[in-house]
Amino acid sequence: MPVTVSMSSLPAFLPPITLPLSRGSRSHCIQQILEAVLHCHQMGVVHRDLKPENLLLASKCKGAAVKLADFGLAIEVQGDQQAWFGFAGTPGYLSPEVLRKEAYGKPVDIWACGVILYILLVGYPPFWDEDQHKLYQQIKAGAYDFPSPEWDTVTPEAKNLINQMLTINPAKRITAHEALKHPWVCQRSTVASMMHRQETVECLKKFNARRKLKGAILTTMLATRNFSVGRQTTAPPTMSAAAAGAPLGLVEQAKSLLNKKADGVKPQTNSTKGSAGVTSPKGTLPPAALEPQTTVIHNPADGIKESSDSTNTTIEDEDTKARKQEIIKITEQLIEAVNNGDFEAYAKICDPGLTSFEPEALGNLVEGMDFHRFYFENLLSKNNKPIHTTILNPHVHVIGEDAACIAYIRLTQYIDAQGRPRTSQSEETRVWHRRDGKWQNVHFHGSGAPVAPLQ
Repeated sequence: MPVTVSMSSLPAFLPPITLPLSRGSRSHCIQQILEAVLHCHQMGVVHRDLKPENLLLASKCKGAAVKLADFGLAIEVQGDQQAWFGFAGTPGYLSPEVLRKEAYGKPVDIWACGVILYILLVGYPPFWDEDQHKLYQQIKAGAYDFPSPEWDTVTPEAKNLINQMLTINPAKRITAHEALKHPWVCQRSTVASMMHRQETVECLKKFNARRKLKGAILTTMLATRNFSVGRQTTAPPTMSAAAAGAPLGLVEQAKSLLNKKADGVKPQTNSTKGSAGVTSPKGTLPPAALEPQTTVIHNPADGIKESSDSTNTTIEDEDTKARKQEIIKITEQLIEAVNNGDFEAYAKICDPGLTSFEPEALGNLVEGMDFHRFYFENLLSKNNKPIHTTILNPHVHVIGEDAACIAYIRLTQYIDAQGRPRTSQSEETRVWHRRDGKWQNVHFHGSGAPVAPLQ
């Protein structure tokens, strides 16, 4: 099928209550999505951001054609090429290989299709946690299930297709071509159940309503921001797609939230009051679990970019940002241990086989803790004068899941033997490795004039 952009978002695939959404309809919907994905893959294109918001309908009529939209993050690949193309996508739809920052390719789109199919069948996502780091851990472990009662009426064939799409190993994951031959897709009249659960319909309606509210809020925020910075703007002749698709009540809710924010009141956009959650063995999912998620992209070569979707804010990978803060914090703790002359605390943060190049070693590579222990026992622990250290311009490079490197300028203020305040400067680099969930300094490189080392 042609890959084009239309005007009606996939959540509008929900027909009125008088026209219930059957499993057979969803099978046909997934078939069209897979046909579009197959066409892209045959053309050497990987979408990288498949999600309900980027799946559109040719019209609002029942059985309307499904089309793909928003190719802002799409990449071109040669055949079955696997490479690291940068961190990009939407949190709940990211594949394990992207989260592990491994080479990836076409299979990432199939993983996202598996998440979409799961949502279409029961109305909530397979992976969810308010803590994004925990969410990513769930995805990397493939930790999803089919809880009762919502999955009791789903056919084994549908679950089997989801399992093949959400296979952790991309080499073993089903392809778009293979998925189109799956019984649940190509034999829907006999395999895909024609019954539906009202609870699923309601969950999908909430998903769509929250998408529209979010679009209305972001549209109103954009207009408010334009006025707040003193620019003279005029009302555009047409509303954005997000605001135009939102009922008037939702737009008014958005304005109300913004007015409260302007008055110093923190808006409660995710309140569970008056809305029913989805119950599963994992507990009641908050409404945020049913919300469309924000696209993220982090390309080391290009920095932070904007998404082509006006209703999506593009940000650096939150997991990477959190890990960078961890490295800065643990580096500060190490320096604090040095300033306090606390060798025991210092040794806990450093690897026993710590290697280092530093002026005090006269250009030699030092290995182990004995070299540093000498300064702790004979100088640092006996110092009763104040020491203050400032880290300037810290740059952290995350190297996979369990390694990182930090480079920074270190200013140390101290009182010399004559009681005069002094400041020394050194340029330092530290390599960190995480073992058993604990960061340890494995290598240190310092420059500057030889002074008492303050590792």
